[in-house]
Amino acid sequence: MVLKVYGPHFASPKRALVTLIEKGVPFETVPVDLMKGEHKQPAYLALQPFGTVPAVVDGDYKIFESRAVMRYVAEKYRSQGPDLLGKTVEDRGQVEQWLDVESTTFHPPLLNLTLHIMFASVMGFPSDEKLIKESEEKLAAVLDVYEAHLSKSKYLAGDFVSLADLAHLPFTDYLVGPIGKAYLIKDRKHVSAWWDDISSRPAWKETLEKYSLPA
Repeated sequence: MVLKVYGPHFASPKRALVTLIEKGVPFETVPVDLMKGEHKQPAYLALQPFGTVPAVVDGDYKIFESRAVMRYVAEKYRSQGPDLLGKTVEDRGQVEQWLDVESTTFHPPLLNLTLHIMFASVMGFPSDEKLIKESEEKLAAVLDVYEAHLSKSKYLAGDFVSLADLAHLPFTDYLVGPIGKAYLIKDRKHVSAWWDDISSRPAWKETLEKYSLPA
């Protein structure tokens, strides 16, 4: 049975999608309408008990959480496509380190910006301008660290594209697009060059072309 990815049009599932495309793994997608609450229905909760996207079903195997899916795909299909985990245990350590940085340090302020700028009105809560300002400041400080690191390293984990880079794609695409704060990337020379590189990868372009968020 072909692998299935649930909720492809939202940002987090795109971490899984771009990894699958990079690795050349066949897959199908199953839409999940969050606005209608499909992610809270029993059938979906049987796949993802926390009611978020993505969920992935690979034959009899089920897995959720986008970064866990990325790791699973990269490990299972390590022999094909680019090696997104690195060639040595030291490489893998750097990949894991920067995946954790993305999850715990980069993503939280960017998620706040996403929710309060892009989705507040749709989700029916007031946009918090104070939180937006604070989150932008936090993200800017994080990106200053990235700028220093990327001045010495082409990609986050070294001289190779890895899961750590790909994990940044979906929400940074929001940042430079509908959130309207591209200057946070473009005003930092090395971050900007890194972003231009990873966001121009064919696998990411294909992900956006096929699975963009509906208007």
